[in-house]
Amino acid sequence: MTTAPDILQDDSSDALADSTSDASLARSLARSAQIERQLETDPGQFRMLTGDRPTGHLHLGHYFGSLRNRVALQDKGVETFVLIADYQVITDRDSVDSIGERVFSLLTDYLAVGLDPRRTTIFTHSQIPALNQLMLPFLSLVTDSELRRNPTVKAEQEATGGRPMSGLMLTYPVHQAADILFCKANVVPVGKDQLPHLEQTRVVARRFDERYGRAGDRSAPVFPAPDALLSEVPNLLGTDGTKMSKSKGNVIELRMSADETAKAIKKAVTDADRHITYDPATRPEVSNLVLLASLTTGRDPHLIAEEIGDGGSGTLKKLVTEAVNEHLAPFRARRAELEQDPAELRRVLAEGNARADAVAEATLAEVREAMQMVYA
Repeated sequence: MTTAPDILQDDSSDALADSTSDASLARSLARSAQIERQLETDPGQFRMLTGDRPTGHLHLGHYFGSLRNRVALQDKGVETFVLIADYQVITDRDSVDSIGERVFSLLTDYLAVGLDPRRTTIFTHSQIPALNQLMLPFLSLVTDSELRRNPTVKAEQEATGGRPMSGLMLTYPVHQAADILFCKANVVPVGKDQLPHLEQTRVVARRFDERYGRAGDRSAPVFPAPDALLSEVPNLLGTDGTKMSKSKGNVIELRMSADETAKAIKKAVTDADRHITYDPATRPEVSNLVLLASLTTGRDPHLIAEEIGDGGSGTLKKLVTEAVNEHLAPFRARRAELEQDPAELRRVLAEGNARADAVAEATLAEVREAMQMVYA
């Protein structure tokens, strides 16, 4: 494997890079649109991998940004793998804290929102040894400079102000590739900003085929090159008008009670103009509440704002509170039911881990065969 030498970029090379990035995005958008059409006619050809880090409790941003879409794809007939990425918790923190409680909180939310463990494999990193073993051959396929160019790695490096980065953080893109490729997922729901991560996975899949070849006399590569399923994600802000973040405490968690939700919305930031409009560019805080009402009722945000008119933020917050609580009522009832049976939650996770482990072992066997490392 050869890599191009690092060079100093001038303005023309920057422009070329931007042009290449735009062309890559255009191809990804076109392929995603093609996948959307194929999902309507033959969803069974796809296997999807998605997941979350158990660093906190899921909130409305997760619900509208990804959870609803996962359930919709599952219900269409897409074979679905959902990863609870417990090992990734230690990429950027020094302790695991209350990780067990958070893992089962995630699982409870998944089931309450509609993920069906009979059709969706829900599993944890730490219980799938063969998945993690894939990192070793995969690490041979990437360079240090490639890893440091990864957006997540770069952001972490900038955020820490030069503090030494853990080896696990540096190799995060490779672990992510192992997550996707162990089950041979061929579609991954991502936002546009996550395309570089998926491209790294595609590079690993291609280089493995080029360097090590294929298992036995198979005509297909060991790993398919996964495609991005790009979807428009609503830009929900936190209750303080800034980016939604668990660490800021500005989120509405799915597990909150109706009263806790009402209190969070009551404290939401608005502005001094009593007349309610939907204008995200100039009135982001007010528009965020209108958007939340729209997402939970299915109504047009402009019409909602027009109906409230001079009713002010109090009327808006009352409407949003009622809409959110009504929308989440079935979820909360199901969640409360699930919490009463921790043994069932443990059974579901154990079963998902066993299924994922069997898939990972089969994939690792193919990898060993392709690498000529079968000795018995």
